[in-house]
Amino acid sequence: MDQTLLSEKVGQLMDWTGKRAVIRMNGEKFRRFVKAPPRNYSVVIMFTALQPQRQCGVCKQADEEYQILANSWRYSSAFTNKVFFATVDFDEGSDVFQMLNMNSAPSFIHFPAKGKPKKSDSYELQVRGFAAEQLARWVGDRTDVQIRVIRPPNYAGPLMLGFLLAVIGGLAYLRRNNLEFLYNKNVWAFSALCFCLIMTSGQMWNHIRGPPYAHKNPTTGQVSYIHGSSQAQFVAETHIVLLFNSAVTMGMVLLHEAATSDMDIGKRKIMCVAGIGLVMLFFSWLLSIFRAKYHGYPYSFLLS
Repeated sequence: MDQTLLSEKVGQLMDWTGKRAVIRMNGEKFRRFVKAPPRNYSVVIMFTALQPQRQCGVCKQADEEYQILANSWRYSSAFTNKVFFATVDFDEGSDVFQMLNMNSAPSFIHFPAKGKPKKSDSYELQVRGFAAEQLARWVGDRTDVQIRVIRPPNYAGPLMLGFLLAVIGGLAYLRRNNLEFLYNKNVWAFSALCFCLIMTSGQMWNHIRGPPYAHKNPTTGQVSYIHGSSQAQFVAETHIVLLFNSAVTMGMVLLHEAATSDMDIGKRKIMCVAGIGLVMLFFSWLLSIFRAKYHGYPYSFLLS
């Protein structure tokens, strides 16, 4: 009898997966297909809150990546009934949230074929981000199912690059008789500085890990822009660090100009004071962020 029931459950899940790579579950489906035995398959569930009134922007971003992951598995040649992907929306399965004592979304949990979920079966979203590639690695660790993520083609990047090259080429053509700006050291110095600021602020980490822009506590409604761990960051955090680093750099430039320029002494004094103010204030803020992420860090400047 158990084998017949198991065959019916697997057949129903395969039928749903054939229509949609991510199965939408409510409380009844969750109890029948995930909690109740028999079960010889794993289920990866994203607990989310996608309704507009929930105002969960991170949920929508995570759902897009989750759909990419599930579709990559559903349409791969290695697809089997060993793993299924599902989602439980708070407005459709609030009883499931209460059953699991969950008070935040989005969250990802792997329900293994045998036994109860362990701590490692809960995905560390704040640390690893919600990029489909990161989720695929986690699923591979938990189920031994390796998923090759296939993203739909995105032509925005190549189009923007082509447009930028066309603009640069057009400007160069219009000024073909006067290309001295290409030998302007200030232009190249500014370009190199912008590149360094972008890289040191963590933009490449964002591109690889795909972290959320910020985190909103569903209980208090408080939004966090700085991640509390040294192992992760938010996109907003990298923008803040980029701004602070830029301000410190501007302060250093003003100090250099105040010391080396031929302007009158009054203007040089103003530049010196402004430069010192920028460096002291924004470097102090940078240290405060560092202290917030690396708990126990002993050093501070101006701000405790």
